[in-house]
Amino acid sequence: MKVAFNSGFSLAGPLPVTLASRALLAPMSGVTDIVMRRIAARYGAGLVISEMVASDEFVRGSEEARIRAEGAGISPHVVQLAGCDPHWLGEAARLAEANGAAIVDINMGCPAKKVTGGWAGSALMRDLDHAVSLVEAAVAAVKVPVTVKMRLGWDDASRNAPELARRAVASGARLITVHGRTRQQFYKGVADWAAIRAVRAAGDFPLVANGDIRDADDARLCLAQSGADLVMVGRAALGCPWLVGAIGAALDGSAPAELSLAQKHAVAREHYEGLLTLMGKAHGVRHARKHLAAYADEAVASGGTADAEQRRILLTTDEPDRAIAMLARLFSPDCSRAAA
Repeated sequence: MKVAFNSGFSLAGPLPVTLASRALLAPMSGVTDIVMRRIAARYGAGLVISEMVASDEFVRGSEEARIRAEGAGISPHVVQLAGCDPHWLGEAARLAEANGAAIVDINMGCPAKKVTGGWAGSALMRDLDHAVSLVEAAVAAVKVPVTVKMRLGWDDASRNAPELARRAVASGARLITVHGRTRQQFYKGVADWAAIRAVRAAGDFPLVANGDIRDADDARLCLAQSGADLVMVGRAALGCPWLVGAIGAALDGSAPAELSLAQKHAVAREHYEGLLTLMGKAHGVRHARKHLAAYADEAVASGGTADAEQRRILLTTDEPDRAIAMLARLFSPDCSRAAA
């Protein structure tokens, strides 16, 4: 493992990948679309990882899978694959590499029932032999680094992340990410960063800690408790994709630039319009609503106009021009609050 944080974090090997900082954007299904990833990368995120892509659907040519795996304008490009069949996972890894992926990540952490019900995601932590066979299939299929994202275990009685990490690395995985919860916790409670230290003790490999990291102070505490090399920021980046880069800058000893209300508005509009271009009006409008809600919250927290009716219109209108107008109003300075 090579670490030189002033000049980037490198994954050693025949095709090294250098990271811009120690803060990464987590793969989030339905959230980390290509537009959000481009923005986060531009603002300094160390890596941005695609939404989870179903291996078999990707290989069979699903348009939704193709959009999820899109990486144009991002370097290095990371595709996260999900599946339970080594054949399909290997073929999907090969296709991702052919389409420009610099890293292939394997999802062994998703807690969603529709994923675990098919013995993918965190269900793989219930059968480590099978989980390792997926790593072996991906490593055999590609020349780029293969990484694995997991949880602490299926439940508190089987916190087997250290064993899975050790075996995955022995099979060729080059980096391990651990979310500090078990599958049975879903997203409840508090992420247990200290529990990730047992994975650190399992070997000398690049380790990323994930879960409940909202700011630079969280990131520093997480690194100290977990012994990890890097942090991964998830839900806190919704509505503020610049956050990941800001945390990374703080970890590297730099002062992150503070965005003005107008700059944040420009990012929100760029994201919205980018989704319409990517997905078309009908699908883009629906997909964007979770992002618009988060941007509205960020606008108010940053001193924008707190108008419930404008927010309602923003989140319900099917007319892009109207949504864009509402965004502009929400990101206008709240004069009444400033006067107070």
